[in-house]
Amino acid sequence: MDGAKSVSSGEIVARIRAHSPFLTNLLDRESELAGDLEAALADPRAAARVSDDLPEGRRLRLERRRLALLLAVGDLSGRYDLTRVTRTLSDFADEAVDRAIRAAIRERSPDAELLGFAAIGLGKLGSRELNYSSDIDPILIFDPETLPRKPREEPVEAAVRIGRRVVELLQSRDADGYVLRVDLRLRPSPEATPIVLPVEAAISYYESQALPWERAAFIRSRACGGDPALGDYFLEAIRPFVWRRALDFGAIGEIHDISRRIRDHHAQGQAFGPGYDLKRGRGGIREVEFYAQIHQLIHGGRDPALRVPDTRTALAALAGAGWIDPGDAEALAAAYTHLRTIEHRLQMVDDRQTHSLPADPAALENVAALHGVDTETLIASIRPHVERVGRVYDNLAGDGSARLSGDMDSLEQRLAEAGFPDPANALRLIETWRGGGYPALRTPAAREALESLLPGLVQAMGEAPDPAHAIARFDAMLAKLPSAINFFRLLEAQPALARLMGTILCHAPTLADALGRRAELLDGLIDATALKPVADVPDLVAEMRRRERGGDYQWQLDHVRRLVNEKRFALGTQIVAGASDPLTVSAGYARVADAAIETLASATIDEFEAAHGRVPGSELVILALGRLGGQALTHASDLDLILLFTGDHMAESDGAKPLGAVTYYNRLSQRITGALSVPTAAGPLYEVDTRLRPSGAQGPLSVSLDGFRRYQQEDAWTWEHMALTRARPVFGSPEGRAAVSAVIAEVLGGKRPDRDIVAEAGKMREEMAAHKPPKGPLDAKLLDGGLVDLEFAVHTLQLKYRTAFNPHLPDAIDALVREGHLSPGMLTAHDFLTRLLVTLRLVAPDSEPPSPATRPLVARAVGVGSWEDVVAELDRVRQEVRTCWGAIRARG
Repeated sequence: MDGAKSVSSGEIVARIRAHSPFLTNLLDRESELAGDLEAALADPRAAARVSDDLPEGRRLRLERRRLALLLAVGDLSGRYDLTRVTRTLSDFADEAVDRAIRAAIRERSPDAELLGFAAIGLGKLGSRELNYSSDIDPILIFDPETLPRKPREEPVEAAVRIGRRVVELLQSRDADGYVLRVDLRLRPSPEATPIVLPVEAAISYYESQALPWERAAFIRSRACGGDPALGDYFLEAIRPFVWRRALDFGAIGEIHDISRRIRDHHAQGQAFGPGYDLKRGRGGIREVEFYAQIHQLIHGGRDPALRVPDTRTALAALAGAGWIDPGDAEALAAAYTHLRTIEHRLQMVDDRQTHSLPADPAALENVAALHGVDTETLIASIRPHVERVGRVYDNLAGDGSARLSGDMDSLEQRLAEAGFPDPANALRLIETWRGGGYPALRTPAAREALESLLPGLVQAMGEAPDPAHAIARFDAMLAKLPSAINFFRLLEAQPALARLMGTILCHAPTLADALGRRAELLDGLIDATALKPVADVPDLVAEMRRRERGGDYQWQLDHVRRLVNEKRFALGTQIVAGASDPLTVSAGYARVADAAIETLASATIDEFEAAHGRVPGSELVILALGRLGGQALTHASDLDLILLFTGDHMAESDGAKPLGAVTYYNRLSQRITGALSVPTAAGPLYEVDTRLRPSGAQGPLSVSLDGFRRYQQEDAWTWEHMALTRARPVFGSPEGRAAVSAVIAEVLGGKRPDRDIVAEAGKMREEMAAHKPPKGPLDAKLLDGGLVDLEFAVHTLQLKYRTAFNPHLPDAIDALVREGHLSPGMLTAHDFLTRLLVTLRLVAPDSEPPSPATRPLVARAVGVGSWEDVVAELDRVRQEVRTCWGAIRARG
């Protein structure tokens, strides 16, 4: 009993006889069981079992009756807590459903296996939280291919007959009582569909037509009887329908609407006191469940740890992940426990499925006495729980009444007070939106969603460093969006996200443009890990390789694009929000690219091999160079790749359509570079540059490793060897990568043409400066004394002294400094220039000075105190790099 000490079974029996006609009847009918309750309570499931000789229906009714008595005694005496009671009830229900299915099939086909028919438990059965007098809410499904049936009987006819018999076994009543009440109305379109659904039709419905409340229902779902493989197949197939990465705040709003409708429909049970509805009343059981489920719908698509069916475990998981306040989680769990316990007392009186405190004083006093207290104590124990739940849920649901209203003058005044320097212009934009001036705002539903958002949006924009800039970029973004309802609802539901969006729009045109193309990119920022370092490559690959049911190669291409763009957007936001060092973000960009290459190259090879087979003793190896090779990308970086193949170039593939090795790998390489670069419905991915391959754009796209070795050892120019210093295999088996790395080590170690490295490097840098000048005064890459000069200095020294070869530039610089070849300040210079480059690619892609509001962000990102310090440090670093590079050239 909730919060009570254990009471002897004799005392409980006396209380039962005084206050529960239903349980008194069970005591009389189960006199043998009642005679030794102490022993039976040790294992109620075992004690409840009856002889196998009885028909299955009667056995189940008797077992349910015996179990109801034992659980009531264990609960009332305080020996069983709520969890044990609800799980024991649920486990019995699982067994009853399974045994009923087996019996129904066996009656028709005595020798048949239990295949092709399954029950999916929803509601409290699905979450193993059945109450004392629950009904159960299963969905019955069948597989036409494996369902046992009689000759010439249609599968659907057989399934329906089996389903009817299952329901009859479970809920028919006689002198022994009943097993379970069964409610099949949670299936799709219950007024029009058979009681048992073909599994593929059910999957198709949930994938394409299901309503938002049905998503919430399937949070608490599991296979609870029948063919377990069929049940698991169905649940796995609809998992993407329930747990969506792209958030649908329309579904969340629907759950709120359901809650409001319940409050309205059960208005008499809303006021606390006698007659209060423990389940549906304000602050009741249903609001605790909805509170957990709403947060699970929002966050569970991205965090599998939150996909737990039972309410109190879900609350703890949500609190542990930081999505809800731990104090609220604890209070809601305590309220749920106590309210469910009192609900059980109501149902123990007469085995009625009731949830309301009796309005009649005598009846209420009887329930309190069964619980072991008086009426005043009972009401006082419930009240604080109901009030706390009501407050917490009201804060989540809101009343939806806020609007940005008033005449033009008062609205301008409100915008000025919110922080807009030009409130008239801001109001003009808002009125344009209200008038449906853009495609995304043409429908009444879209404009209604906008009106709900506007108060919070104005506040968020007003708090941005440059409100005028933020609202102008928001307007430009709206102009591009084809649809915006879900976007508006997301921002309305997540005020902190609206503020972060205001910051992004104010500071980062690169990210603002991305939002204008895909507003759902903002969804990813709700994830608790969005502002933390990106995962390691193996974990990213696992996420990118995950395929939904029916996902083909094109789906994989789209899936990777969605994930990559989402993660790049989140990484850029980390800089704007000041959550991460740009060096960490730069490495994160590279890990995302590595994972995309690994995933799409593998998927493309699988597709290609299906038609052309494999080339025996051969494989593709992809080599990354430039910033990708050095694991230091920016938001705008392209991918410098060389595609090589090992083995005999004269070999032939072994597939149905064989190809010679050279043709095979060049066609395969074209498909892989296309997979990495061609825009799809999910958007673009990367620009891919393969011009660093042997013979550049004039050479084949893919060359053999032997050909690559010969070219690098005999024909390559110094600039090609400089590029090779940052070469890193990013795709291929460990053996293939090792073979390529060995060739690179040979070349860099000296097995290459003897040339005047310093002179050729200097000439090449001059030509580069002439043909590719800096984009602006802050071009940290191309300005003299910028990153390119520093890279030339490092690579020239590496080749000259045949040392410090490491594709990761900071490690190479550190090694050259330790060996005395490079001045000590170059590592600091590298870090400053890289931070500046990565940051400006987001906030000033034209390399011009950003707006005054953005300049403190840049200073913070590069680790100095002010914008003036940024400019001064850039001048100082450039001078140091110029001096270093000039000294290397002078020494020759």
